[in-house]
Amino acid sequence: MQYVEPKKVIHKTATRVWSVKDFCREHRVSGEEEARLLQLFGQFATACELRYNTMRKPKWR
Repeated sequence: MQYVEPKKVIHKTATRVWSVKDFCREHRVSGEEEARLLQLFGQFATACELRYNTMRKPKWR
């Protein structure tokens, strides 16, 4: 067992948590896809979850 002093702990998050609406606005995700992500995750999700679950149309079509 090891005691860790709270003052010496660094609070850095390994993953960024996004507001789903902000993520969709910044990455130009459609309104339908935004509604699907909100239903899937709620108001907040990690960047990784949002990136892997966003479906986008190809740009060349």
